[in-house]
Amino acid sequence: MIFAPVIRRAAYANAPRSADLALQRFLMGALSAPARASTAGVTVTADDKATTLQLDVPGLAREQLQISIEGKVVQVQSVEGAPRQVQRAWELADDIDAAASTAKLENGVLTLTLVRAAPASRATQITVH
Repeated sequence: MIFAPVIRRAAYANAPRSADLALQRFLMGALSAPARASTAGVTVTADDKATTLQLDVPGLAREQLQISIEGKVVQVQSVEGAPRQVQRAWELADDIDAAASTAKLENGVLTLTLVRAAPASRATQITVH
């Protein structure tokens, strides 16, 4: 004679398995969030006057970071010999006013406030003779 345990199917048939729940959370998170390419540790906020980048750079001092702005491109990199190597670049939609932009490092978070450059007028005046 063979004995088999009797399990009432109604008790567990409606409850999803934990693996199913984990997969569902993963897929919903991946599909609901906009696609971002390697933006771990970076927060970007923008308004009509400036774009703010917050980058996690723990273990680095102000002297160990180099920030360069050229047109629409911002580059952040650590100097040679720094305890941690960082090399990131972003291309923004508008040109950046480097003179009005600021960088601040507090508690391992680098905050770049990048002010948008005012569009230059290309209109020319012609005198009438």
